[in-house]
Amino acid sequence: MKIIERYKKPTPKFFRILRNIGIALATAGGVIIAAPVRIPAIIITEATYMTVLGTVTTIISQIVVSDEKKDE
Repeated sequence: MKIIERYKKPTPKFFRILRNIGIALATAGGVIIAAPVRIPAIIITEATYMTVLGTVTTIISQIVVSDEKKDE
C-alpha cells in the first residue's frame, strides 16, 4: 500500500476517538509545562508524561486505516 492510498482510506471510529483523546492529553500536558507560575517538579514530570503519551497515541491512531474491501 502506497502512502497516498493509505492517506485516502478512512480511519475507524474507535481510533478517531482515541486520536482526539490523545490530542487532549498532549494539549493539557503542554499547557501545564508552559504555565508561567511555579509548579512542583512532580506535576511537571507528570505533565511531560501526559504530553508524550498523548503525542504517541495521536500518531498511532492517525496511521491506522480501515481495510474493508468494497464490492465492485
